[in-house]
Amino acid sequence: MTKTHLKWPGGVGTRFLFYFHPLEYQYRTKPMQSSITLWTPGGEHPVDPENEPPSSDFSELSPEEQEQAEALAAEMAAVREQLAAAPAEIVVANHLMGLYELAAIHLSQQPPKLDQASIAIDAMSAVIDSLEGRLGEAEGTLKDALHQIRLAYVQIGNQEDTPGEE
Repeated sequence: MTKTHLKWPGGVGTRFLFYFHPLEYQYRTKPMQSSITLWTPGGEHPVDPENEPPSSDFSELSPEEQEQAEALAAEMAAVREQLAAAPAEIVVANHLMGLYELAAIHLSQQPPKLDQASIAIDAMSAVIDSLEGRLGEAEGTLKDALHQIRLAYVQIGNQEDTPGEE
């Protein structure tokens, strides 16, 4: 195994240490030539990628189901194109607001699910902290949202500790 230090584009110095075999992470246009198996509860099963049916084979479906499947595949391709065209900082900001909403949902439950809200808040914080200065125009809004959801968490947590007081 090779010991490799990777440097992240947004950070300074080595952040993580990975051990890997360099050939395993090369870009491949064809499947590996080694034997591939699929583990199931019933045991290991060999997989031959060349004999697998194509993923877009709709021949076993009824004509109506084929039409629906083809429309869905076309819609998914269009969404992938839109996503690829969008700047990454916008997509990440949208996901961060999803984490904010997830935390808010858990905090609004009766009783509040503080442990679940904490996971969403910590995930939001980790991404914002690690991408500081790289989230574009939304960064200030995201930091404000993180601050507000943390305050709500503390306030709700304090109410849970003292149920008779408000």
